[in-house]
Amino acid sequence: VQLQASGGGLVQAGGSLRLSCAASGRNFNNYGMYWFRQAPGKEREFVAGIGRTTSFTFYSDSVKGRFSISRDRAKDTMYLQMNSLKPEDTAVYYCTVSRNVYSAPKESYDFAYWGQGTQVTVSS
Repeated sequence: VQLQASGGGLVQAGGSLRLSCAASGRNFNNYGMYWFRQAPGKEREFVAGIGRTTSFTFYSDSVKGRFSISRDRAKDTMYLQMNSLKPEDTAVYYCTVSRNVYSAPKESYDFAYWGQGTQVTVSS
């Protein structure tokens, strides 16, 4: 079972990036899917989540209105569209899944698998 995160890179403040998280090895359509991020010297923090269907989406206050999470159930892939990026968005972004759907989870919750992370760097 693998979660493959991709799409990170270097972008100027105000720019956009689209992250992808592709699942392989099993189907996660009955799982909630989430993005976390971890900046140097900081704890891993919740960014966005999406329920088993696409009807329920959740965001941290710091990204609400700028980021948009989605999933393609046919491709078992999750996306994070990041707009109006700020230098404080610089971090390694990780994807993960849980059988439960949480609106504001912490890293310590029951996440079954983690992707390897993709670096996002926003220059000022």
